[in-house]
Amino acid sequence: MKEVLVFKTSINHNREIRVLKPALNKLITKWGYWNFDLEDCDNILRVETHRVTAGAIARLLNNHGFLCEELE
Repeated sequence: MKEVLVFKTSINHNREIRVLKPALNKLITKWGYWNFDLEDCDNILRVETHRVTAGAIARLLNNHGFLCEELE
């Protein structure tokens, strides 16, 4: 069963998403799906997965210099 994880991020532009895309695909796509909503005030990252943890996703973005906090 897939879990939906939602994160507040500091991603502001599609060019930043393009930079992250290879790393996100490597981490998530094999086990789920991800997308950003840059029109939301929290620049939401939504992930559907059954294998990847919220901590792993947050670390990935943090390691690339972006804020990433899981929302409840």
